[in-house]
This record gives sequence, structure tokens and C-alpha cells, in this order.
Amino acid sequence: MAAMTSTEQLRARLLGFRPTDVLWGWVAPLIVAAVGGFLRFWQLGRPHQLVFDETYYVKQGYSIFEYGHERRVPASIKSPDAMFTNGTPNVFGTEPDLVVHPPVGKWIIGLGEHIFGATSSFGWRFSVALLGTISILMIGRAARRMFGSTLLGTIAAILLAFDGQHFVHSRTGLLDLIVMFWAFAAFCALLIDRDHSREVLARKVGALRDAHGGEDGKGTRNTAMIFGPWLGWRPWRWVAGICLGLATGTKWSGLFFMVAFVLMTVFWDMGARRAAGVRRWWWGAIVLDGLYAGLLMVTLTVSVYVASWTGWFAAKDSYDRQWAVTHHATTFAWVPDSLRSLWQYHQEIYSFHVNVTSDHPYRTNPWSWLIQGRPTSFFYESPKKGKDGCVVDLCSKAITSIGTPTLWWGAAIAIFVLLFMWALRRDWRAGAILAGFAGGYLPWFNYQHRTIFNFYEVAFVPFVALAVTYVLGLGIGGPKASPRRRKIGLLLAGIFVIATVACFAFFYPIYTAQVIPQPQWHLRMWFPSWI
Repeated sequence: MAAMTSTEQLRARLLGFRPTDVLWGWVAPLIVAAVGGFLRFWQLGRPHQLVFDETYYVKQGYSIFEYGHERRVPASIKSPDAMFTNGTPNVFGTEPDLVVHPPVGKWIIGLGEHIFGATSSFGWRFSVALLGTISILMIGRAARRMFGSTLLGTIAAILLAFDGQHFVHSRTGLLDLIVMFWAFAAFCALLIDRDHSREVLARKVGALRDAHGGEDGKGTRNTAMIFGPWLGWRPWRWVAGICLGLATGTKWSGLFFMVAFVLMTVFWDMGARRAAGVRRWWWGAIVLDGLYAGLLMVTLTVSVYVASWTGWFAAKDSYDRQWAVTHHATTFAWVPDSLRSLWQYHQEIYSFHVNVTSDHPYRTNPWSWLIQGRPTSFFYESPKKGKDGCVVDLCSKAITSIGTPTLWWGAAIAIFVLLFMWALRRDWRAGAILAGFAGGYLPWFNYQHRTIFNFYEVAFVPFVALAVTYVLGLGIGGPKASPRRRKIGLLLAGIFVIATVACFAFFYPIYTAQVIPQPQWHLRMWFPSWI
């Protein structure tokens, strides 16, 4: 057998084991996505009512498609939700409305309304259901790339497809799953960039070594190996920056993902240059990779975010649009009036967010999120016998955003495994999953004084599924694991996956507003804090 070239050796070191079952690598997660999509689209329009915060975003989605910005519902209209759902979507006056979230998510919700009709409950939930379905395929492919296993990729897709938080949000016209989608899309783009950039690094460093007679970069002859080569424009980082701009343009919490992912990709580059034998790998990663990554992704995120306000710029009567005309600049006079007005608008939004401290029955502390301490009730009715198909004295009809307990409780344990494997074993996969938690979960601990809710956690639910998949993968072992270990690991993983699907099926009636006897609803309220 011919000896491996320097490039081949480096490629093997930098990329590790790559799965070769290309067909099943696509077919398996596609099948899971199809099943998950069917569940999400089945009776999607039920109930034909504005559920929870749909009362804001669905109507705003219609308004933003009609006028380019959100208009206020006049106080004289007493039942705007009922009017909207019963065929009169235009419940707006002529005054602009102060809204506290950027436009992207509402454009996405409005697109479904535009296609299927504003008063179609299927229509105002369509776009979110579609993104939820696509994200199942995305995590299957991402996990396969991370763990080098189609089996583990399929397991991750199953766990996401049968998670209650993800499922409920996929069937509801809210913004948080849209944040999740774009943030996770950025993560997937950076995973692809990681592999592509390491291919480039292996090729360039391998060529340098071959040119210097196999010099490993530590000698004085190979001065080009001091900092390592530049790795090019890296287009997948551009994709990540655009996706992060769309996440931030849905909710400001997308900014936290940007910070976490920029740091993550720079750490990846440091590890790659070090593994390739670059002498000053730290400085090479900072100067040649890090500065470019930070500048590119921040610039793209901000640019896409500002561009998402195009409708606001174009509509001269949008909220605060003319503020700068009546408030002349004393400093920064060179800034256009439109941007000064937008800045003023953002100051008002920020003031609103930091001062939301009112009590709410479903207010939670982020410490309880992973264990599902206080799930959010999106919808609840108590039909009596003879109404809505109720055949007993009293029934329940509920939509409750409870994450599938087996998955979330498993993730609460898996986090400690991830911390150990990242800090002491330097496993980049553990670090990558923790970066998702850092961007989507950790920042909320700084806002414990605010009125915040358990359902915000859907923004990082892909990393919950990846965390559990990672631990299951450790149990199964790699290609070199003993047959006995793999057999036991596969058995335990299979039991966990089956238990998760069964748990999801048990909670399905209260995910989808099924009419069930009230004792059956109480049977699913495992803890007093769930009621």
C-alpha cells in the first residue's frame, strides 16, 4: 500500500472518521422529517382561534404584508381576535403600533397568511410548521456530520421530531421557533464551514510540507508555517452571518447566538491550526481567522437586521418614522434622519424589554427550564357534556408547551457529561453543543428579574436533542468499540428513543387541543406546578 501523502495524513487528522453510507445518510433523516412533518401539518388549523401570543404576531403578520409595518388596533374594536378569525382580518386603524420585536418573524408568518388567506388558521401557522419540519432534517444531517454516524443522526432527528416544545411551537404562529430555525441554520452552516476549511488547511499545509521535504513546520526553513495559511473567503460563514441576521431580525435574543457562534468557530480554527502543526497557531487563528470571522459575521448580521426593517423605512407613517424630523440632532448630525428615528425606536423597545416585570401565572425562572418546572399553557377550555364532542360531564381542551420529559430530563444530565468531555477531553462536539446552550439558554440567567417564560427554551431545543444524542453515542461507542458494548449501548439507546416517542404520544392530546375527559387531563399534569 502506498504511503499517505502529507495532505492525506493531515486530512485524516483534521477531519477524522467520515460516514460513507451516503444514501441512508439522506434517506433516514428524510423519513423522520416526513413523519414529523405529517404530525405537524395534520389538523394544523385546529383550533381555529388565536392561541396565546398569536393574538399579536398573526395580526401583525397580516398588517406588515398589507402596509409594510404594524398598525394599531383601535380601542373601539372590542373583539379584534374574533373578528380576525371570523373573516374580517383588517381590524386596524391608521395609527402605527409600538411593537417590541423586529419584523422578520412576522414577515414569515404573514407569508403563510398571504398564500392561504389571512383568516385561515392553517395559513397563519403554515410557515412555522414548515420551518419546524425542515429543522428535523437539518438536525439529522448535522448530527451525522458531527458524530460520523447515520444512526446517531437519525436518533437526533427522532428526538427533535418527538419533542413537545418543538412540536407545539411548530403548530403555533409564534416567533420563538423561527429564532430557533435561523440560529440552528447558522450552526449547520458553520459545521459545513468547519469541514471545508479543514480540507483547505490540510491541502495547503500538506503542500508546504511536501515542498520542504516533509518538514513539520517546527523547523526554521518553513517560515510559511509560523502562522499558517489564509483559508479563503469561506462562503459558509457568509451563510451563517445571514442566518444570524434573520434570527436577530426575529427576536433580539438572536444576538446571543451570534456571539456564541463567532467564538465557537474561532476556537475551531485554533484547534485546526494546532493539529496541523502550525507554530503560532493561536495568533494565526486570531489574525487570519478570528478577525475576519468576527468582522464578517457581525457586519452581515447587522446588515441583514437593518435590511429587515425595509417596510418600516418605506412606510412614512410607521412608528417613530418621523421622530428625527421633529428632534434635530445635536451630535452625530451626519447620521440620516431615518436611522436616527430607527435608533430612537430601538431605545423605546429596549426600555420596554428591561422593564417587563409584571406578574404572570406562567412566569418562570430559567433554573427550572430544563426540568420543565413550569410549562406554559397556550390554550385551555373546559367544554361540558354535549359541546365540542365532550361525552362526559366535564372535559379539557388544552395546548400546553411541555417538552417531552424524557428528552429534557436526559439533557439536564447530559450537560454535565458535555462539560466534562469538553473541558477535560477536549471533544469539540461537546463544545459545539455547549455553544448552542450558551447562546440560547445562558443569557436568560441575566434576566431573572424579568417576566420570562419556559417556552423561550425552544430556541435551543436542537442542542437539547444533540446533547442527549451525544451521550447515547458515548454509550454505543465508536467503530472500534467491542461488540458487547455496542450491543448494550444500542439496546439502551433504543429503549430511550422508544420511551421518548411513547412519552410524546401520551402528551399528544394536550399538545393538539384534543377534547378529553378532565381526569385524563389531570393524569398528564404530573406536578402541581404544571397546572
